[in-house]
Amino acid sequence: MLDRPSVRSVFAAAADDISARRHIWLCADDYGISTTVNVAIRDLVVRRRLNATSVMVVAPSFHRSEAHALDILNTGMARVAIGLHLTLTAPFRPLSDAYKPLRDGFFLSLPATLARAFMHRLSHDTLVSEIAAQLRMFVHTFGRAPDFIDGHQHVHLFPQIRDAVIEVAKANAPGAWLRQCARAVPPRRFSFGDRKALLLDHLSHDFRQRAGEHGMRTNPAFAGAYEFRADADFAALFAGFLDQLPDGGLIMCHPGFVDAELQRLDPLTTLREREYTFLAGESFPHLLASQGVALA
Repeated sequence: MLDRPSVRSVFAAAADDISARRHIWLCADDYGISTTVNVAIRDLVVRRRLNATSVMVVAPSFHRSEAHALDILNTGMARVAIGLHLTLTAPFRPLSDAYKPLRDGFFLSLPATLARAFMHRLSHDTLVSEIAAQLRMFVHTFGRAPDFIDGHQHVHLFPQIRDAVIEVAKANAPGAWLRQCARAVPPRRFSFGDRKALLLDHLSHDFRQRAGEHGMRTNPAFAGAYEFRADADFAALFAGFLDQLPDGGLIMCHPGFVDAELQRLDPLTTLREREYTFLAGESFPHLLASQGVALA
């Protein structure tokens, strides 16, 4: 007759199984952009379907009560890493008084910001002042420095901006890690749908090197970029995001519910609801388990 396993051996086996998995970060961007996006993100945190989110402190709908509703989820146990989602593009406004260039009081568009960064036509001092202002707002609101720093529309990776980000982070949040957005293994063949990922690979190479030179930590690999088309199958894409993602890697996502404020501020709307539905559903944890993946 076989001996029944002891409780201790059962828990030891379970612990060994968990430790053998790849532990990743699943980060929801854009907390603060609208009340309904915030609700969706907090719901997924409570369900243990997310373990990181980054906050847009410049968003009109972001205020202390929204920060408290998120931060309280870590009471008693750490459920979610909370980062600063640096924002330097329209339709948002800067926090610092002297930031430029602007258009009608708003940051420039993403294409205009990217072009100026590549042409080195941005002011380093102005960038430092604005990044520091957003970091101070985060600290003022949450009462502590962010766990990590990333960028809305990946602006933190752009030339000139990346140097200012690293400078401000090293001086004011040295314990935070910085998000780099290069894939673990770039594909050997180019495909039209890889344009965004290829640009992020390129920008992240220098960002990761410069961050390392200044003693700042970065995530080992990144996934989650895709073309935000109406026919995008997020569930199918997510399985590919997990492929070859190493321990400690990060997947970006944008779950949320649509409201008028989100429609006013961002073109990414109904796809957020599709992402939420997948992450909240039962196929998501089964996919993680089948791939030997657990949230960090």
